[in-house]
Amino acid sequence: MRPNNAPEQGNETLIRHILKLSEDIYRTIKLSVPSEWLTSDMTVAQLRVLLILHADGPSQMSFIASSLGIAVSTATGIVDNLVRKGLVTRGADPEDRRLVICMLSPQGQETINRMWILGQSQMKRLLQGLSVEQLKKASEVAEFLLANVTSKSNNSV
Repeated sequence: MRPNNAPEQGNETLIRHILKLSEDIYRTIKLSVPSEWLTSDMTVAQLRVLLILHADGPSQMSFIASSLGIAVSTATGIVDNLVRKGLVTRGADPEDRRLVICMLSPQGQETINRMWILGQSQMKRLLQGLSVEQLKKASEVAEFLLANVTSKSNNSV
């Protein structure tokens, strides 16, 4: 651990240090993964599609494909499997009925919600046991991160 009065380090060195600490944290707390996820037949690519639809809302196949950096035909195959599993639905674009829009089904939204709740409970475990002063510092860091991300997303629009 670097003492507070140590000479300032470059951004890249500090970022690597923070990433190393986060790896150590997650290795130490032994993330609990629901057994249903370990036995799930969902692929990483399918999970990524669910996350895109959750983050961006109903989307055209071309948007899903470009977001994943894959061909539209590959994205179509992934979505086909998600539709068969009841996690995604397809519908016509109200402005152009020739276009197909993919969206999370209620079951797909529930899957994402369970992931979110698991993440929240893991974060709560990380924060429990900290003093009020430490929680204030953690809150301040979270506010810095949010401001940074918000600033970047506003600049890219």
